[in-house]
Amino acid sequence: MSDGDGATPGRPHSGDGGSALPGDGATPDATASTDNDGLTRSRRAKPLAAPWEREIDTSARDDSARDDSTRDYEQSGPVTVADLIAKINGEAPPAEPKRHRAADDDTHDSATRYSDTHYSDTHHSGPAPEPVSEPEPEPYPDTGDFDTTILPVIDPRTSEIPDLTALRPARRTPAPRLLTHHRAVVIGRVAAALAAVLALVLTGGAWQWQSAKNNLLNRVSALDPDSRDIVDPNAQFGDENFLIVGTDSRLGDNAEIGAGTTEDAAGARSDTVMLVNIPANRKRVVAVSFPRDLEIEPMKCEPWDPETREYGPIQDPESPMYGKEQVYTEYKLNSAFAVGGPKCLVKVIQKLSGLHVNRFMAVDFVGFSKMVDALGGVEVCSTAPIEDYELGTVLATAGRQIVDGPTALNYVRARQVTTETNGDYGRIKRQQLFLSSLLRSLISKETFFSLSKLNNVVNLFINDSYVDNVNTKDLVDLGQSVQGVNAGRITFVTVPTVGYADEWGNEIPRLDDMRALFSAIINDDPLPEERNADNTPVPGTPESLANATTGEGGPSDEIVDAVTTDPENVTVQVSNSTTTSGLGATAAAALQTHGFNVTTPDDYPGPLPRTTVFFSPGNEEAAATVASSFADATIERTTGLGDVVQVVLGSDFDAVTAPSPSGSAVQVHIIRGTRTPTTELPEDLTVTNAADTSCE
Repeated sequence: MSDGDGATPGRPHSGDGGSALPGDGATPDATASTDNDGLTRSRRAKPLAAPWEREIDTSARDDSARDDSTRDYEQSGPVTVADLIAKINGEAPPAEPKRHRAADDDTHDSATRYSDTHYSDTHHSGPAPEPVSEPEPEPYPDTGDFDTTILPVIDPRTSEIPDLTALRPARRTPAPRLLTHHRAVVIGRVAAALAAVLALVLTGGAWQWQSAKNNLLNRVSALDPDSRDIVDPNAQFGDENFLIVGTDSRLGDNAEIGAGTTEDAAGARSDTVMLVNIPANRKRVVAVSFPRDLEIEPMKCEPWDPETREYGPIQDPESPMYGKEQVYTEYKLNSAFAVGGPKCLVKVIQKLSGLHVNRFMAVDFVGFSKMVDALGGVEVCSTAPIEDYELGTVLATAGRQIVDGPTALNYVRARQVTTETNGDYGRIKRQQLFLSSLLRSLISKETFFSLSKLNNVVNLFINDSYVDNVNTKDLVDLGQSVQGVNAGRITFVTVPTVGYADEWGNEIPRLDDMRALFSAIINDDPLPEERNADNTPVPGTPESLANATTGEGGPSDEIVDAVTTDPENVTVQVSNSTTTSGLGATAAAALQTHGFNVTTPDDYPGPLPRTTVFFSPGNEEAAATVASSFADATIERTTGLGDVVQVVLGSDFDAVTAPSPSGSAVQVHIIRGTRTPTTELPEDLTVTNAADTSCE
């Protein structure tokens, strides 16, 4: 079969007994119909014919005597766009376009015009017809030689017939409904774009603010994360330990605010040293103050130039450290910063405390004064006017009052107050009271959640401070996490000393008591005077023990109201104290199926008669959640576990059950220290609680 077989509906094959061409008057055999019946097929254009030379078959229109089948058959030939339009609109076909042709062109027979559509030889049973010569293509007409028929535009909504006029370039006017839809789409896209731009501006603005401030921060090398003096690094994982230093420098603008000149005191010293601990659970803040004259063992450090803030041999020939690569500190704490700068001070503080200092910030006198002014002043309270032998009048009147930057600076610096006899300790107490008021103000005003307020504060003191491992994002995130801490869980404490200076003016530390204090901080043990948001003592504090409900175990037992938490937030260590091998692994697997994070189980040294849940202070909710999976488990507070809850399987262990749903209120019976003695803090520990607003 050739490519043309069956292409035109109704044409017989060679086996049908002859051929029939359109216009011959023959009626096609109905049985000869193929699957292509009903297709509309246009005649092939003559070779080299122009678009306006299209031929129109008018035989179907003129011969009204033919039957319907013949008419339909012949109309299945070439169909023009005009014919389709007429059919759709139910109108008569448009008149044939008039053409002005030469006389010899008008005499051509229609059979001659379509002679190029004859069949191949395989379609004829008789001899092949004589070839018909092709007519000469007519010349390109002038635009004035013929009339142009204007075809009406089809409304695409009235029919699903393909728009054949789309083949011709035509200008059409969109329907009003489509225009309305288009406008709605455009408006929606514009609104979405504006929303995206607004979000970009807001987040981008915050990012640009942080980036701009980070670029302005003065950075210095200070930290020593690999120090061997760090005690129990695992227990301190996730803690934030800021070493905050108020520097006594007479350089730059500091000389203009009454601090003195470089002739009075060259270089820079640490006037105030505070180590601020924020545990991983962010449930409290502890700030430890170090007296500036605290006695230390001399340490070897690299020299530091406070003017250039660079480490290395000092190039000033008049300096006692001139040309030296290593120098020793003196016996006073403030000499560490004067000799070796931030690095040396961090080294000394980590040796004294065992805490891992992972943030450093130093602010000079001018920066402190600017920060206070940026906050609009800070409230202080004194029972009497404050006069200082060196600074003069600090507070002219007693009572509560708002102090500005310069006054606040003198308030925290004064060491020779006429009404005080404890020297540096009175100054430390005022510093703690001042910072307590400052933190209460920051929390109440939600400064950490206001970009404009933060901007005002940071702008004014950023040039007068220098930091290590501190950027604006860290400060904002940390401030916002502390924002939820109530003032009763913010504690200021002073390193315990003998209370008086020796013959060289050094404050002698009580080393055992100092170690106990920092051990309690590392282990998150409660500190004296810590209070909950409802002003009740935190469990484990001396105040809570004095008011605790007495249980069977003695006066150290407590009844604590707790709320269970999500097991996914609890890490459990399972230990087996029984002689049954593999019991620990079985219990650990069961806890894991209930959603707990479980570490590798181990064996406990020695048998326990009852299954016991051990936890560190501050982790009561996690302990209560774990205990709810064990029948009649004992709950015991201990130290050194951090955020991990340890379950020791006793001889009474039977099975692990599903824990109480998260958020369930439970009452747990807690006993104290049968396994590990609680850290004994000195009774005379000097503490200032931020919730205390009394006047001193």
